[in-house]
Amino acid sequence: MKLPVKMTFFATLVAVVLSCTVAASAGDHYNKRGNILIADQFNNRALEVDPLTNEVVWSFGDGSSIASATSVVAPNDFQRVGKLNLVAGTGAPPGSEPTCPNGCPDNRVMLIDESGNIVWQYGTAGVTGSGYNQLNTPVQNTYLPNRDIVITDQGNQRVIEVNRRKQIVWQYGTTGVAGAGFNQLNNPNSAELLDNGDILIADESNNRVIEVTRDWNIVWSYGAPKGTKLNGAAFASRLPNGHTLITDSNNNRILEVARGGKLIWEYVTNTRPGSVANPQPTRAVRLMNGNTLISDQFNDQVIEVDASGNIVFSQGQIGVPGTGFNELNAPYDAKVVGDYTGLTAP
Repeated sequence: MKLPVKMTFFATLVAVVLSCTVAASAGDHYNKRGNILIADQFNNRALEVDPLTNEVVWSFGDGSSIASATSVVAPNDFQRVGKLNLVAGTGAPPGSEPTCPNGCPDNRVMLIDESGNIVWQYGTAGVTGSGYNQLNTPVQNTYLPNRDIVITDQGNQRVIEVNRRKQIVWQYGTTGVAGAGFNQLNNPNSAELLDNGDILIADESNNRVIEVTRDWNIVWSYGAPKGTKLNGAAFASRLPNGHTLITDSNNNRILEVARGGKLIWEYVTNTRPGSVANPQPTRAVRLMNGNTLISDQFNDQVIEVDASGNIVFSQGQIGVPGTGFNELNAPYDAKVVGDYTGLTAP
């Protein structure tokens, strides 16, 4: 999780007005294949956007920086599960929200229906902890075919699999212990279930991506300690061809690497016209059409690029945070409805 300071009190007030749930007006546009789901981090909202018009057709989050039944604080992940919405209420770190200078905790993973009702959650609103039904900065969630949910519980230095009865049925990482040894992580930022049952983890502050078995053995890795290839591994996804797509956040780039570590493809986000110096992209998902959807965080944009690096879609104004039409504030995650290539399909 990165630490921006761009959200103003005025933007917060505007967000309260503009970011309320609009499910009632979504109509046939809700859950339409091809729509873009965006975790609009510092606008405190989850959005569904029509890519043809850039219009918001559904949202959750009333803009409040206090976790509640109608709000989500600094969401970092958003996934569509059937017609439900799986959202990670990560919470805002100190310095990112002027209304709570010591930070704004949320610490919930929620399933939300079309009408904006929370129908299930793990984590207690506004409570930071590691006990029963408690989380500490959940940055990512993945819905599994067995209906369990894998949660990247960053502040607790662990990845956990939770069933719908709120029981932890599997964990990698020693709770509260940051490290790079056996069964240790350092600020993990994503986790994905692979077809073989292993878990692919972006171990952010260890500057590595690792594949671990269910009995906690690392069977593949990229980055440290074999070298300094990565700086802030924010997201990783295994592609159908066996390659791994990695968001190398602090190096402002997206990498596709082969099993042996060979670099196959690269896209750098801070060299495009209008970019801020360090946009620190946080998510990259390979789409079924071969393009890559990137959450270019501090450029305040979600972009889709083709294999040649041409931008074929964008949401948000580059380097301009806002809550108005076609504006975002540090988007952390984006996915396409009906296109879960590289993710665990519901």
